[in-house]
Amino acid sequence: MLQDRVSCSLSSSKISRCVLFLSLFCFFLLTMHASANRLQRVPNPGPSPAPEPKPCPSPGPNPAPATTKRTHNTTFPAIFAFGDSILDTGNNDYILTLIKANFLPYGMNFPDKVPTGRFCNGKIPSDFIADYIGVKPVVPAYLRPGLTQEDLLTGVSFASGGSGYDPLTPIVVSAIPMSKQLTYFQEYIEKVKGFVGKEKAEHIISKGLAIVVAGSDDLANTYYGEHLEEFLYDIDTYTSFMASSAASFAMQLYESGAKKIGFIGVSPIGCIPIQRTTRGGLKRKCADELNFAAQLFNSKLSTSLNELAKTMKNTTLVYIDIYSSFNDMIQNPKKYGFDEIDRGCCGTGLLELGPLCNKYTSLLCKNVSSFMFWDSYHPTERAYKILSQKFVENDMGPFYDN
Repeated sequence: MLQDRVSCSLSSSKISRCVLFLSLFCFFLLTMHASANRLQRVPNPGPSPAPEPKPCPSPGPNPAPATTKRTHNTTFPAIFAFGDSILDTGNNDYILTLIKANFLPYGMNFPDKVPTGRFCNGKIPSDFIADYIGVKPVVPAYLRPGLTQEDLLTGVSFASGGSGYDPLTPIVVSAIPMSKQLTYFQEYIEKVKGFVGKEKAEHIISKGLAIVVAGSDDLANTYYGEHLEEFLYDIDTYTSFMASSAASFAMQLYESGAKKIGFIGVSPIGCIPIQRTTRGGLKRKCADELNFAAQLFNSKLSTSLNELAKTMKNTTLVYIDIYSSFNDMIQNPKKYGFDEIDRGCCGTGLLELGPLCNKYTSLLCKNVSSFMFWDSYHPTERAYKILSQKFVENDMGPFYDN
C-alpha cells in the first residue's frame, strides 16, 4: 500500500538542498517571531491593490465580470472546504508544520491587513465562493480557537496547505491528511448536533456545499518534486491511485451526510512560476510533463466521480474543471487584465514561497492586481476572484437543482 511506504531515495544533493532550506526557514521563523511587535510598525506594509486593470475588449462575453451579484441564500446553509492550500483559511497555523503563511506580506490585502494563514495576499476561493452563494464573507479555519456557534453552523474549512490524495504527501510536510480532515468533519457534525439537534444538523450537512481541492501537491511535490513515488510507479498508475483515493474521500463525505459535493480538478501546475523556474529551462517555459499529468488525473477523477455518483441517492457529486479557465488566463492574460503571468508578486517571483516570501527579505511588486500569481505557487486574490466567479456562474447549476 502507498500509505505504508516512505521512500528514502533522496540523493545527497537533494538532502543538501533540504538542509539549506530548513536552515533558512529556521532563521526566518526566529526573525519573524522576535519581531512580531515590530511587524505592525514597518512602514508601508504592502501596497493596497491598485485599481484593477481593465481587460482588453473582446467580441464575446466578458470572461471576468467585475462583480458577481450576491443573491439571498435559500439553498446553502453552510459551506465546507477540504483539501490543500487553495482552500486552507488558516488550519496550518495551529499544527506543527513548515507550511505556513501567517506572516506578512501574506494577507496584506485581507480585511484589516491581517495574515491569517491564507496562502495569498487576500481572500481565497473558499471565501469568495461562500460570499457569492450568500453564506458569509469569509470562511474560518476549523482549528482556529474561539469559533462562535454561528461560525460553525455556517461552515468552516478543514483544508490544510500541503495535503493531498496520496497519504504520503501530507506526511512529508506534516500537513493535515485528508483522512484527518474527515475525522474533524465528523467531530464538527457532533458539535452542530449539540447546538441545534440531530434533525437540524442533518439538514445543514445535507444542504451545505462541500468543496474539495487537492492533487497539485501530490503531482508537483510527492511525485515529480521529491520523486518519492516516481521510482516505483509510472504516472498512469499514480494518477489512477490519486483518482481512486479521491473517490474514496467522496464516498466518506456522502456517508457522513454530505449531499452536495464538488471536486475541483488540478490546474496547469506546469505553468506556475516555481515549475517554470525549476523545470522550464532557460526560457522558463511551462513544464509540459506536469501539465500532462494534471490533465491525466483530471480525466480519471471525472470518470471516477461520474461512476460513483450513480450509486448515491439524492446526491449531487460533480467534477469541476479548473484547468481550462486557468489555462485561458495564462494564454490570454490581457483579456483578464494581467501583465505578469510567469512570476509571482513576492520577491523575484521565481522561487519565493512560504517563509521565503516574508516582509524582511522580499520586495513586492508595485501593482499586485496586475499579477496572476502572488508567490511562486499560489495565485493572487484577484486571480482567485476571477476563477471563483467563473465557478459560481458556470458550475453551480447542478447544486441548485438538487
